[in-house]
Amino acid sequence: MDSCLFCKIVAGTIPCAKVYENETVLAFRDIDPKAPTHILVIPKEHVESVHDVPAEKANLLAELMMAVSAVVVQENLVEAGYRLVINSGSDGGQAVVHLHVHILAGRSLHWPPG
Repeated sequence: MDSCLFCKIVAGTIPCAKVYENETVLAFRDIDPKAPTHILVIPKEHVESVHDVPAEKANLLAELMMAVSAVVVQENLVEAGYRLVINSGSDGGQAVVHLHVHILAGRSLHWPPG
């Protein structure tokens, strides 16, 4: 999508602090971090939200989670812990309408979150 911020990042027209990439997924540091470690993991294909993933592309969700797993290991977050967040819609706090997983870590994360 031409107007999507994350699609522009995938295309390379907007730079990012990349931490992981494979054929289908990109992970990069959030420019407005909400924790000492705040990484976004996105599918390279434009999908607006979890509920927009068609059944025939369900493997996209598995690929996204496998990338999250690789990133938390790479960033040494496993032992201390981390939080995964997927926002959906305006009431859910989704600021960019492109499916993405927030990895938050580096401090104690309290519950409930918001």
